[in-house]
Amino acid sequence: MSIQLPFHGNKKLKKVLTKINRDLELQQLWKCANINAVDRCGISDHGEVHIKITSNAALKMLRLLCKSGIEPNIVSNYKMQDTDAEVVVVLAALLHDIGISIHRNEHEKHSLIIAYPKIKKILEDIYSEEETVIITSEVMHAIIAHNAAEKCLTVEAGVLKVADAVDMSQGRSRIPFEVGKVNIHSVSAQAVESVHIEKGGKRPVKILISLLNSAGIYQVDELLKKKLQNSSIKDYVEVIVETKLNSEEKKIIEVYNF
Repeated sequence: MSIQLPFHGNKKLKKVLTKINRDLELQQLWKCANINAVDRCGISDHGEVHIKITSNAALKMLRLLCKSGIEPNIVSNYKMQDTDAEVVVVLAALLHDIGISIHRNEHEKHSLIIAYPKIKKILEDIYSEEETVIITSEVMHAIIAHNAAEKCLTVEAGVLKVADAVDMSQGRSRIPFEVGKVNIHSVSAQAVESVHIEKGGKRPVKILISLLNSAGIYQVDELLKKKLQNSSIKDYVEVIVETKLNSEEKKIIEVYNF
């Protein structure tokens, strides 16, 4: 597996990704996490595909925020650069679910155990010792704060929390549901056709969600809305949800935004 991201001249991020793509232990841990999630718990993918989607979404949102003048906390608190914030959100995105290789329950805490030594090893020869401590702390905070109920203390953590939630299209819900069981969880998980992130008008970031069925609103309300409202970037993100006209289903709503 190879993680591909748009570097946009960020040499440190490129070095980080090079190390990650050569890390066979990390790749196996992602596979182990997915065995626990999919094969043993019967929930949606939390492995390689999920981290690719999340890392790309996080990086795109962070860049949109930075372009609009929003300072990441690693800049405002530590006088580092936007490029370092990119390293933080990418590492956090790639490592946030790795604890599922231990157990799905409280996996955020398990992820910290595995992530700490891994982050330090990845950052060596790229950052100074002091910078490594800062970035490691910021990544660890983002990982623990991606839990929907946990408060985000940084912009970077908020970006990860929302990026994690946008992986919801075509049955990829982050809300656990049993495959084959018919209920609001499983039905709504199949109702999201696509999710797109782009530059907003009223706010720096716009998330466009296309639904095949109005039942998909459950995914937006119970997943994305809750995570966004408890993130540090809620004032910078606009969400627009549209339902497609389906001749076999009554169109309950046309547009829903918050």
